[in-house]
Amino acid sequence: MFIFICLCSWSLTGVFVADAVKSESVTEGESVSLNSSFTQIQTHEEIQWKFGKILIAKLKNNKESVFYDESEGRLKLDHQTGSLTIINSRTTDSGLYTVFTSRDTINTINLTVYAGLSVPVISRDCSSSSSSSSCSVVCSAVNVSHVTLSWFKGNSSLSSISASGLSISLSLPLEVEYQDKNTYSCVINNPISHQTKHLNITQLCHTCVTSLIIGLISAAAAGSLLIVAVVGIFRICRKTHQEVQSGEEITYADPTFYKRKAQKSRAQEEEDVVYAGVAMRH
Repeated sequence: MFIFICLCSWSLTGVFVADAVKSESVTEGESVSLNSSFTQIQTHEEIQWKFGKILIAKLKNNKESVFYDESEGRLKLDHQTGSLTIINSRTTDSGLYTVFTSRDTINTINLTVYAGLSVPVISRDCSSSSSSSSCSVVCSAVNVSHVTLSWFKGNSSLSSISASGLSISLSLPLEVEYQDKNTYSCVINNPISHQTKHLNITQLCHTCVTSLIIGLISAAAAGSLLIVAVVGIFRICRKTHQEVQSGEEITYADPTFYKRKAQKSRAQEEEDVVYAGVAMRH
């Protein structure tokens, strides 16, 4: 009797299979179809979809109505099953979707739209190398959420760091030997996709060594110019100091005049005048 009543009920509301809350995941930009759980709906049956508490679409008498203002034609209803398709999905489409009739809730789907992943960037960091035979590199990703950034040596995971729901930047360092022949790669992934960047030790660490040598040469050149400048300034200062000291030691004696008794004639007087010499001591 119970089975008979259920079959009668299904014949009135359409044939459907009730499910628990399901999860769907998709990458931003892709289309996703949310199953209504109906296998075939009756013409007179009204099917409605809600996003959270917002009514976004309904189907009645084989007529489709879309109410979600921001859908921009991205929402489509299947007239046979009542399933909802979201075209060109966006991260803002993530959330709970519920399909129901005028009497019952049929299905609830938790949709997560993940942002597309970019290939991570590997850069060198010469200043962080702990020895002359090693090279420090950093793998980074910017503006990411719900992802994990990891270093791999071959197929073995070396280290990892994860981002929460917030859009943040991640950086993960790694130190390798210049002569290391192992294969290293940096991987960024979320539950549905991943991107990989392989490390080229020869190229990246060679650049690091070259930059270090150029830096040392530049520092040496700058040091040489500084030494020349210091020596020049020292010589100028020494010369000036010597000149000042020489000037301070010069002493001028006051002239002393001796005059004899006056004579009768002017000419005779001038001849009798005797001037003492000026003595200069150094």
